[in-house]
Amino acid sequence: MKLWAGRFRKPTAADTEEFNASIQFDYRLWREDIDGSLAHVNMLAAAGILSETEANKITGGLNEIGAEIEQGQFKFSSDREDIHMHIEQRLIEKIGPLGGKVHIARSRNDQVALDTHLYVRRQTGKVLGQITTLQHTLICFAETHLDIIMPGYTHLQHAQPILLAHHLLAYVHMLQRDRQRFMGCLERADMMPLGAGALAGTSFPIDQQLVADKLGFSRLYENSLDAVSDRDYILEFLAAAAICMVHLSRLAEELILWSSQEFGFIELDDAYSTGSSIMPQKKNPDILELIRGKTGRVAGHLVALLVTMKGLPLAYNKDMQEDKEGLFDTVDTLTACLAIMAAMIPTIKVNRSRMRQAVSGDFSTATDLADYLARRGLPFRQAHVVIGKLVQFCLDQNKVLEELSLEELQRVSPLFKPDVLEFLRPEAAVAARTSYGGTAPEQVRQQLARLKKTIALDRKPSQPQ
Repeated sequence: MKLWAGRFRKPTAADTEEFNASIQFDYRLWREDIDGSLAHVNMLAAAGILSETEANKITGGLNEIGAEIEQGQFKFSSDREDIHMHIEQRLIEKIGPLGGKVHIARSRNDQVALDTHLYVRRQTGKVLGQITTLQHTLICFAETHLDIIMPGYTHLQHAQPILLAHHLLAYVHMLQRDRQRFMGCLERADMMPLGAGALAGTSFPIDQQLVADKLGFSRLYENSLDAVSDRDYILEFLAAAAICMVHLSRLAEELILWSSQEFGFIELDDAYSTGSSIMPQKKNPDILELIRGKTGRVAGHLVALLVTMKGLPLAYNKDMQEDKEGLFDTVDTLTACLAIMAAMIPTIKVNRSRMRQAVSGDFSTATDLADYLARRGLPFRQAHVVIGKLVQFCLDQNKVLEELSLEELQRVSPLFKPDVLEFLRPEAAVAARTSYGGTAPEQVRQQLARLKKTIALDRKPSQPQ
């Protein structure tokens, strides 16, 4: 019999049963559901609503159910609709009608809100740890390749020479912003909704703070309607995950390009590549392409829940059942992508000679020549025109800037002196970028030190697990 069958004369139609059920995905909340029920029962006993004997019997039954699920001995069925009804009805089977008292002073509305708060909080802690691991992986890789110069790009065209380490650290900073977003998500998830009931609270003399303390929540919802209808913390998690996946996708895209024959900057390890069923020579970056591709599904989950929530009146509506599948898939997708990217990065082989060759003759030191003239009093806009003509001269003569003689340089501007020849080298161009956050080796070393300190300070030793 349904827990709510008293109001109904007819049984639920079979197709409605299947359509309405969420157990096929919300079974994943079993641990959170049992933890929440244990804290709730403890509070009911402390408030005198349950006797100590009743509470002990219910607690024992809940722990046994948890063990059954963990050991794969628990049977799930769509006719019990969701994880909450499964656990409660199994409790009644185990200890009799007393099991029905577990639902005193709560509704499935505040119960599912509690479960998802606990779930998001736990998964956010896991994601934060994985982001930190990937950051350290990139930092170690950057330190190992600190002396490698490569082209820096705008519009995917050679722009100015930079250090490979400088390029990689840009992703560490992106991930740091991801950390900050997930920390904000963790803060919003750290609110305890149980006690809100269906929407209006409860008439029982409950102690919500006791439940919050048991479950490690720092604060309670101030409004019962808000408590059961709030899904901001899930939206925030999905938004933070979508942005993080975009960052992983951008990194994946660059590694895909760099591993192509046209670039030849890196070689991916065999363990993180695949081959072709027809072309024996192929080594494909399929894993990176999957990371890039999976970004779309995570962004889609965010959009789907935003659209679901946008027109819902207060308080709970069945539409909100749609918050879970996207959340669970996002957790699975993001954690898998973070883990495999962190494992892949250290195995990449860098072709330093190919990277150095790429900045030879690519005119990427042209800005340095314009800066040279600007330092000698020529307005930069005029200097820009002068060097543009110099580049065109090189193209006409099939030359590169490094091959120009002092005499040829002085033909376009008498401001060029013998020391200008040093500015034609990519190493000099990199070393000259000494502004804060620039690509000069010393600035990159300082950036590395700041990042290590920031990441260490941001780590929370007591993140919920």
